[in-house]
Amino acid sequence: MADLRINLAGINSPNPFWLASAPPTNSGYQVQRAFEAGWGGAVWKTLGDPILNTSSRFAAISFNGQRVAGFNNIELITDRPLDVNLKEIYETKKKFPNHAIIASLMVEPKQEKWHEIVKRVEAVGVDGLELNFGCPHGMAERGMGSASGQVPALVEKQTFWVKEVAKTPVIVKLTPNITDITATAEAACNGGADAISMINTINSLMGVDLDTWNTIPHVAGKGAHGGYCGPAVKPIALNMVAECARHPQINVPISGIGGISNWRDAVEFMLMGATGVQICTAAMHHGFRIVEDIIEGLNHYLDGKGIAAVSDIIGKSVPKYSDWGNLDLNYNIVAKINTDVCINCNKCYIACEDTSHQCIEMLSDASGKSYLKVREEDCVGCNLCAIVCPVDGAIDMIEVPNEMPPMSWNERQAAINTAITCKVDTTK
Repeated sequence: MADLRINLAGINSPNPFWLASAPPTNSGYQVQRAFEAGWGGAVWKTLGDPILNTSSRFAAISFNGQRVAGFNNIELITDRPLDVNLKEIYETKKKFPNHAIIASLMVEPKQEKWHEIVKRVEAVGVDGLELNFGCPHGMAERGMGSASGQVPALVEKQTFWVKEVAKTPVIVKLTPNITDITATAEAACNGGADAISMINTINSLMGVDLDTWNTIPHVAGKGAHGGYCGPAVKPIALNMVAECARHPQINVPISGIGGISNWRDAVEFMLMGATGVQICTAAMHHGFRIVEDIIEGLNHYLDGKGIAAVSDIIGKSVPKYSDWGNLDLNYNIVAKINTDVCINCNKCYIACEDTSHQCIEMLSDASGKSYLKVREEDCVGCNLCAIVCPVDGAIDMIEVPNEMPPMSWNERQAAINTAITCKVDTTK
């Protein structure tokens, strides 16, 4: 079995799987049960001045038979007294000294407020702090959460205030509700952050009940925007992790969050630069014991690859991630339909004919049996046919040998500019 231990900015954990700051980490009872189940760490539900939560808080989208494809909440930070939370953190850390306990914090953007809560929280023995600059609802309207997290100067300033007094590693949790997450990530680094975590939830409205016209969820007939998470947000989160991982000015570890539901998702995040991952929706959907399957799956994957430690895969795919302008315009793939596997549902034909490049033909063999064939000279390798095909192995995307040398858009434009410059020079 591989070594699953990680060290994120000085925070040690027996495995890379932490519970994210959310309802599953609301109390010592829950966090202790999670550690017993096998979770390596937990980010305690955000601490601050206790607030009042509403009744009716969650909503979900189910898609194509999958329950909880996306999850929405209008719940705020802890509604339990700070003293109670601190007592339970102390007790939990004492009982599980080798597991990572990180305190998520949110207070007003005032230096004295940050200093006060950091000192109180660190006194009970947490392994690190996570600054919640991501929550998009409720707290944001009070100037906290994403209201701070969308302003790089505030991210940098508040991170600096925390670092003035913090004795444990400081993780800054970033909001995805921003044009460029690397701007706030860089600001966190400038403020002295030891690590960053992303993403927090995406601003959203889950839906509207067509019978009552109430929003989903609603509170006595009124609704509000909330935070969106779950499997549906994974591609957005993965991109933001990758953008930060490849940014030259962002040189701190990343804790990956967003739609991670199984070991495969976790591996993808780690390959794209995350040192470890945080999980919430999957635990709320399936319970704490889901971590057993995630750990087992990761072990099998690493053993199958002959990889001794999970830390060896961190960031291995980052060099493969670039900008569109660096992609090879002369690389070419085409679709190939395997007639012995195809069930002739014609989904690929319809998709290509109506919405792509009209390069799939409906033909008949000598016996009159119909079959589909790709006209390769017109296929642009868009992948649509393979995506809509309901049968695994019925369509393959095949690389076509190309005599043209690799050339990206950036290289092409550079060559054009060079040619223009040379032409101008020769006419002088």
